[in-house]
Amino acid sequence: MIYDLSAATAASIRDATTRAIQDAEDLVSEATASSSTTFAERIAPLDSAVGTIEDANGYGPFLSNFHVDKDVRDAGNEAEQLLSKWMTDLVARRDVYEAVHAVDGTSLDGLERRSWDEWCRDLRRAGHELAEADRNRVQELRQRLIELQVEYARNIAEHKDHLEVAINDLDGFPPTYVEALEPGDAPHTVKVTLDYPAYVPFMEQAPIRDQRRVLQHKYQNRAVDANRVLLEEAIAIRSEIADILGYETWAEYSMEVKMADPAAVEELYASVVPSLTEVGLAERAKLEELLRKDHPGATLELWDRAYYHTLQQKLDYGIDQNEVAEYFPLEAVIGGMLDVTGEVFGLTYSTVDDYPTWHGDVLTYRIDDRASADPIAFFHLDLHPRDGKYTHAACWSVVSRRTEADGSVRLPVAAVAANFTKPTGDTPSLLKHDEALTLWHEFGHVLHACLTEVDTQRFAGFDTEWDFVEAPSQIMENWMWNAEVLERFAAHYETGEPIPGELVERLVAARDQNIALLTLRQVYLGKYDLMMHTAGSTPDLEQLDVAASEYSLLPHHEGTFMAASFGHLMGGYDAGYYGYLWSHVYGDDMFSVFEEEGILSPEVGKRYRTEVIGAGSSRDAWDHLRAFLGREPNAEAFLRKLGIAQGS
Repeated sequence: MIYDLSAATAASIRDATTRAIQDAEDLVSEATASSSTTFAERIAPLDSAVGTIEDANGYGPFLSNFHVDKDVRDAGNEAEQLLSKWMTDLVARRDVYEAVHAVDGTSLDGLERRSWDEWCRDLRRAGHELAEADRNRVQELRQRLIELQVEYARNIAEHKDHLEVAINDLDGFPPTYVEALEPGDAPHTVKVTLDYPAYVPFMEQAPIRDQRRVLQHKYQNRAVDANRVLLEEAIAIRSEIADILGYETWAEYSMEVKMADPAAVEELYASVVPSLTEVGLAERAKLEELLRKDHPGATLELWDRAYYHTLQQKLDYGIDQNEVAEYFPLEAVIGGMLDVTGEVFGLTYSTVDDYPTWHGDVLTYRIDDRASADPIAFFHLDLHPRDGKYTHAACWSVVSRRTEADGSVRLPVAAVAANFTKPTGDTPSLLKHDEALTLWHEFGHVLHACLTEVDTQRFAGFDTEWDFVEAPSQIMENWMWNAEVLERFAAHYETGEPIPGELVERLVAARDQNIALLTLRQVYLGKYDLMMHTAGSTPDLEQLDVAASEYSLLPHHEGTFMAASFGHLMGGYDAGYYGYLWSHVYGDDMFSVFEEEGILSPEVGKRYRTEVIGAGSSRDAWDHLRAFLGREPNAEAFLRKLGIAQGS
């Protein structure tokens, strides 16, 4: 079912959730009551039941991240808990287990066999090979984990704090930045909040070091009082579930359904950390040299890195990100993104003004296949901050593609959230290059969700292995560093003059500035995540953070507990944050084909569209890669970008 997102109320969400669960229950009853041993009568209804719940997740739970009405958001959070618990209950049911195992999987092929295999796997992971008491305990723990995850995410979204600074302290900031800040309580002051459009530029450009330290402290401690205990309980629960099911750690349990295993991830880290550390120490020394000109004898801290990175860009490359942003008005960035992806992947985009959405800021587009002119999908862009909205950048699958009972194909719908500066007066929303990069990254997820050619909902879109799901978004970032691409759409918002070629050259030249430190931060976050999910039921999370921070080459920010707002830990990336670096390896490997055959090559784009993003999860990600690359995947392109020789 496709829901009207423009007319949602708390009551309509509750009604829709109740109806979806009842419809799904009816389908499950159909499967479990049957005496048949066929896929069509035993497993197909179960897949349809899951699809019904996924549809409902595209209504209340989705809107809990976006809607302006707190009652609607709360109802969406309640719906998320109910729907997630129903899904958890489904694989815990013994009658479902019996229905699946009544089918002879060896007689199946194609997506039917894949569905049967995954049902068997998920039922085993729910504890069906255990004694009833253990199975019930696993289910009890899984239900509690859902409650914790929903509450944790809500606490982050609703946490509010700010730093009040004198307007005079913001001399040198763009007027549009200052104008967008709320007035402070004291005269001639403004509030710098923890929302990205306020927080990030402040950390990059605020010259008063102590102000950066205080704001960083607030940012690292978002929702700490509420979320520390929730995270600690979640880790204990995960450890107990893994123990009951016979896994050594939660990481082993979690990664069983991914591309990698713990040993492979450690091997990846071992292959890059020594060389990155050597380079990173040199990068840190250069930043610290700049710091000590302002603060003799000081040590580079977390609240210094972005500021001196930005200063270094100006000194070494003549890059002022505020100047760069003048050539990246949001509308032009979107236009360039659609132009390039349209050419490469054979698509045509058009705006849809009458599509029902949840807020006036939302932009909606339709995607058509360029060759056939057939409609393929729709997507929404919700790109400016507001109270209660999701605070990071992310993409959701709102409606999944599937073949309906009458044979028609339901088109997929995806949505992106971001928090870019809103237009002010005559000035449009201007994006720094890294913000434009973020938009292109998230659009990779949109394409993955929307260009699927799989008509079975279970395998359509981007529901692939969780450590591959970022690869089709990581690959998109490469186009945003290419001079040929940037010169196609980047133009000054006032004069319309194209971005100067020499500025593009400097921007691209600065791409690898402090790349080792930036990559080591990814290692730190991935290591911290794995540490907390391999250290038993009651790890000292603060001590683990201190230990993991050593990989970043920057000291731990004393008195902070960033894990309370590390949303990935309770949003599906538990024992999986390594996936960002892991998938970067394979995103770079795939982009190397474009580099070899033409970065705007429609022929390569067609092959990528068919073999990778079009294939959804109809086969393993390793097979996607082999089919597109025409060889075994490797890390050569990734290591080359880092300046690390293969085998070093």
